[in-house]
Amino acid sequence: MEVEHTEIPEVLLIKPAVHGDERGFFKETFHRQRYAELGIDRNFVQDNVSFSSRGVLRGLHYQWPRPQGKLLYVLQGEIFDVAVDIRANSPTFGRWVGRFLSADNHHQLWIPEGFAHGFLVTSDTALITYKCTDLYHPADEGCVQWNDPAIAIDWPLDRIASAPSLSGKDQQGKPLNDSALTTLGATE
Repeated sequence: MEVEHTEIPEVLLIKPAVHGDERGFFKETFHRQRYAELGIDRNFVQDNVSFSSRGVLRGLHYQWPRPQGKLLYVLQGEIFDVAVDIRANSPTFGRWVGRFLSADNHHQLWIPEGFAHGFLVTSDTALITYKCTDLYHPADEGCVQWNDPAIAIDWPLDRIASAPSLSGKDQQGKPLNDSALTTLGATE
């Protein structure tokens, strides 16, 4: 397995070893000891699956005061996956990392606690799975505005046919510098 430290060192792009031939392939998507050696020594407590069509943009979600770290990969299709540092005392506060993850490239993205997360589906459909370090707590969930100019994410909108499709909740996302976000403590 290869690991790439992104522009934000805590966010890791993981490239698992894929063993394949004309019959198909095999890959290991998680091995506690090996991932601990990478610095991902977490107790994962929940696995999720998300299915979406082209142009769906989900996020930028975070949870506070019980944050979730996420280990994400794509089972079918392709997404542009984004992590935004929302830790107020971090030297990379407000910066983002984005990577294309697909069933073809087999890459995984590790997004630690203290980051907002979102993705844009760039294929006809995408099936995504991710492991979380804490349970989902609806009362703790927040959303940063996907197109906040202070963050300036370079979403690959040229890969979708129209404007991104957002849920009602995601349409209500707040700017990163919103006082309510800081009050929640998500940037501490």
